[in-house]
Amino acid sequence: MKMKGAEMVISALERENATTVFGYPGGAVLPLYDSLFDSSIYHVLSRHEQGAVHAADGYARASGKPGIVFATSGPGATNLVTGIANAFMDSVPLVLITGQVGTGSIGTDAFQEADITGITMPITKHNYLVKNVEELPLIIKEAFHIASTGRCGPVLIDIPKNIQDEIGEFDYPEKVDIQGYKPTLEGHPGQVNKAVKLISKAKKPLIIGGGGVIRSGAGKHLLELAEKGQIPVALTLMGLGGIPGDNPLFLGMLGMHGTRTANYAVMEADLIIAVGMRFDDRVTGHLDSFASKAQVIHIDVDPAEIGKNVPVDVPIVGDVEVVLKRMLKYFKPGDIAEWKEKTLQWKNEEVSDYSCEKSSPEVLTTPEVIKTIFQHTSQLDTIIATDVGQHQMWTAQHYCFNNPRTLISSGGLGTMGYGFPAAIGAQVAMPEAKVFCISGDGSFQMNIQELATASYYRIPVKIAVINNTYLGMVRQWQELFFQKRYSSTSLSGNPDFCKVAEAYDVPARSISSAEKIEEAVTWALAEEGPVLLDFQVEPEGNVFPMVAPNRPLNEIIDGSDK
Repeated sequence: MKMKGAEMVISALERENATTVFGYPGGAVLPLYDSLFDSSIYHVLSRHEQGAVHAADGYARASGKPGIVFATSGPGATNLVTGIANAFMDSVPLVLITGQVGTGSIGTDAFQEADITGITMPITKHNYLVKNVEELPLIIKEAFHIASTGRCGPVLIDIPKNIQDEIGEFDYPEKVDIQGYKPTLEGHPGQVNKAVKLISKAKKPLIIGGGGVIRSGAGKHLLELAEKGQIPVALTLMGLGGIPGDNPLFLGMLGMHGTRTANYAVMEADLIIAVGMRFDDRVTGHLDSFASKAQVIHIDVDPAEIGKNVPVDVPIVGDVEVVLKRMLKYFKPGDIAEWKEKTLQWKNEEVSDYSCEKSSPEVLTTPEVIKTIFQHTSQLDTIIATDVGQHQMWTAQHYCFNNPRTLISSGGLGTMGYGFPAAIGAQVAMPEAKVFCISGDGSFQMNIQELATASYYRIPVKIAVINNTYLGMVRQWQELFFQKRYSSTSLSGNPDFCKVAEAYDVPARSISSAEKIEEAVTWALAEEGPVLLDFQVEPEGNVFPMVAPNRPLNEIIDGSDK
C-alpha cells in the first residue's frame, strides 16, 4: 500500500489501537496534522507542549497504555524535554512524535531547527531520526514495543517535514525482533529458590514495594505473598496503591516523609524483599545505615538498578509479576509472630496527626483538606493527581490508596507543574473516574494555561489548589536548615485563582475556614465539568514526620520541639 509518510504515522497509530493523542501543531508537523484531520483518533490540544507531555504521562499511568504526543520542531520539541525526563525517571511508556526541518536543512541552523534526538538521548529509552520514508512503519512498531516492554519509558521519533510528504510502501509489521533488546522477564529459577528459602528462614522480613509493582500489575501477587507469610509491607511514593492502604500488614510509606513505623521496620529488619523499586535517596536516607541489619533480595526488570545504590544478596532480574508468581509456588511461611507483633505495636503508637501548627483556630491546614477529600471520594472510582511539594507528601500520608493506578504523581524528577495536566490525561484515559488534582499555588501556576484545555473539552477534573502563598517545601527546608532565612520563597503576588478560573469558564470557590471544606468538596464533585477550589491554608505549616537529608531513617523530626 502506497501512502505519504504522515499518513503512515496515523495508520500505524490506528494499528496500535491508539485512541488519543495529546499535542500542539506547528509548521514542521503540518502534514501530520493534515492526515490526523480525517482520522478517528481523538486529539487533545494542550495550550503548551509541556502540558501535552504531562497529560500523555497521566494518561499512561492511569490506563497502563502508552501515552502519545505530537509536537513541532525547535521550540515545540524542546518544550517536551522536562516531561520526557519526568517520564524517563518514573518509567512511564510514551511515544513522542516530533516534526523536524527537511533533511536537506538539518545542520544549517534552519528556522525552528533543534537537534531533539541529541538533546533527549540521555532522557529517552530510545529515539529515532527518520531518514527514509519506508523505514517509518518498522520504526513506529519498534517504538511502541520498546516503550511498553521491560522497564517502560519514553521513545521519541523525529520526522523531517519532507519525509512526512514523501510517498512510500506501507507494510506494518505485526511484531518486531530487535537485536540486542531482549528484556529478561522470567527471573532465574535458582535465584528465585534462594529468595524463597531466605524469606522462610527470616525472623524479621520486610517487603518494600515500588512503582514496578504498579506497572507490572503485580499488586495482587505482592499482597498474596505478604498475607501468606504475614510479612509487613512498606511502599515507596510510586508504589502507593500496590497493596490496599487499609490492609493491617501495610506499615505506610517509607523514607524522608514516611511513617515512623515503616522507617523503624527498615532499620530493624533482618531481610529486605525489594520489589520493583530502585532505592532512591529519598527512600534510603543515609546509605551506609540503611537496613544495616538486613540481607537484601532485589527483584527488578532493569538489571542496571540492582546493586546500584544498595548491596544485594539475592539479585533477581525479571518482571515483578512473573517472579512473584513463581515465588508463590514454592514459598513456605516461617515463624515471624514476634516481629509482626513488634511492627503492630509501632503502628498502634504512630502519631496520626503530626504537628501542623495553626496561626489561629480558624485557619485551614492541608491535612484537613486532604482528609475531607478522601472521606468524600474513598467509595468512588477515584484517581488523585498531585504536583510536587508539601501537598504531595501530605497526600501520600493522609489519603488512603487502596487500588493501583489511583495516585498519579511525579516521583524521580519532582516536577512542579506536572499534576494538573497529568490529571487531565488521567481523566481522558478513565472518563468514568472522579479525578482530583491536588496542587500547590506554586506548582499550579506553572501550567495554569491548561485551564483552557479542561474548559474547552469539558474535562471534569476537580482542582484543589493548596494556597499557602509560599513555595512550601522549600520554605520548610529554609526554616529547618537555614535559620528561617526565607530567600525568594514567598508567593505573595499570587493571582486570585478563582477569577483566573472563571476567566476560562471554570467554576471556582475560595475556602478559608475549616467548616467550609466539606461543602466545597461536595459541590465540586456534583459539578459535571472542571471545577477549581482555592483552599487558603496555614502559610507556615510543615510536613512531619521528616528525616533530614542523608541522615539515618530512624533519626526522625516530628515537630514536637517547635
